[in-house]
Amino acid sequence: MSGFKPFSDKRALNDIELGFLHHGIETNNIGMQLITGFAQCAKNKDVKQYFVKGKELAKKQIKVMTEILMDSDVQFSATSGSTVTTSTVAPFSDKLMMACVHFLNGFSLVGSSFGTFFTYRNDITMKTALLVKDIYIYGQEGIEIRIKNGWFEEPPQMEDRAAIIKGVTN
Repeated sequence: MSGFKPFSDKRALNDIELGFLHHGIETNNIGMQLITGFAQCAKNKDVKQYFVKGKELAKKQIKVMTEILMDSDVQFSATSGSTVTTSTVAPFSDKLMMACVHFLNGFSLVGSSFGTFFTYRNDITMKTALLVKDIYIYGQEGIEIRIKNGWFEEPPQMEDRAAIIKGVTN
């Protein structure tokens, strides 16, 4: 905690850091497989490109977290054990797949932020913060695609709720 010293010796990972990194690798591996399948069957060109970009972002996160483990002489050996088929038949609409990825982006932001908060090594905090920035920008791009296609609905507003409570309807 004595400041950002990228060339100093780093202490061993603690259990919380190890768990956070392991969880990040596992969730990104599963997400990468899901989004690869989505990319294969998306009909909309922008959506397909967005999913391919998400796959690359997941790979980047896995790489960064794996490097931290390897630098600490911790071998990551578990994988999800599944593979993506070659099917191009969409299980869901592009709209639903985009909504799914939107929620996964939110979970990723929260999980990464939570892990960063409980990490006491500044090098991990810095690397994770940069990944969170990338996740946020990626999520914003998804929202723009959803808005462009009319797939992003405005949630109920407080004024609507107040009117419902009072029994006033439009």
